Amino acid sequence: MPILTGSARLAGIIGWPVSHSRSPRLHGFWLERHKIDGAYVPLPIRPDDFPAAVRGLMLAGFAGANVTIPNKIAAFEVCDTIDDTARKAGAVNTLVFKDGKIAGGNTDGWGFIANLRAQGVDPAAGPALILGAGGSTRAIVPVLQDLGVQVTVANRTRSRADALAKDLPGLKVIDWDRRSDALPDHALLVNATPQGMHGKDPMQIDLSRAANGSAVCDIVYVPLETPLLAAARAHGLRCVEGLGMLLHQAVPGFKAWFGVEPVVDEELRRFVASDLL
Repeated sequence: MPILTGSARLAGIIGWPVSHSRSPRLHGFWLERHKIDGAYVPLPIRPDDFPAAVRGLMLAGFAGANVTIPNKIAAFEVCDTIDDTARKAGAVNTLVFKDGKIAGGNTDGWGFIANLRAQGVDPAAGPALILGAGGSTRAIVPVLQDLGVQVTVANRTRSRADALAKDLPGLKVIDWDRRSDALPDHALLVNATPQGMHGKDPMQIDLSRAANGSAVCDIVYVPLETPLLAAARAHGLRCVEGLGMLLHQAVPGFKAWFGVEPVVDEELRRFVASDLL
């Protein structure tokens, strides 16, 4: 394990709570692999303290930080500059501190696309149906649209999906109870809700309606094999598990903070997955 010196580069993940995060394990693996003089630490920061804490981290010499729930919107507000990905998503998950300024980005969409490709699925193969209208969907829709994909969203609360469509022109919205009916017209189904997560009810959808050759992606990664993915395999559909999105979205931040572009490979995946339920 590298020994920290007075020149160590520091980064971390801000959340409340943050103890559930696998990001310290993930970044710690890369730091060890590349023998980097640095550390990536969990930072439990209450939402009310977020703006002051972020500026304190910058003044303390941190290179930056990831941001997780419930602070992604607050992170948007504290930044001096915002990149296009974060602007379209309306939220920030990656902060970079440089020259007394805070730059914000959102790597969730990038990680989503990279994960699809790594698992052999072309994200631009055809229309995509996304279940859920939360922050993950807000990050995923723009990157799919940039690839020329027609995206449709179904959410339990229709008004929330309609509000998302106002912010993201070209996004189609259907009622929640039509999600199974819409499957034949889509090449990709994405579960961007917590349903299927450990301790949550499984996603209910009739995958027998899915088109031949279509793919099912679940951004939930605890458990790795969600009930939705198990059902997809039973119907002969291509499956994309959610852990890869977590791994790939971490690459740009690590490069910005520690100066090395890390690789997502099977050794990393096994190491992070060994800590999951």
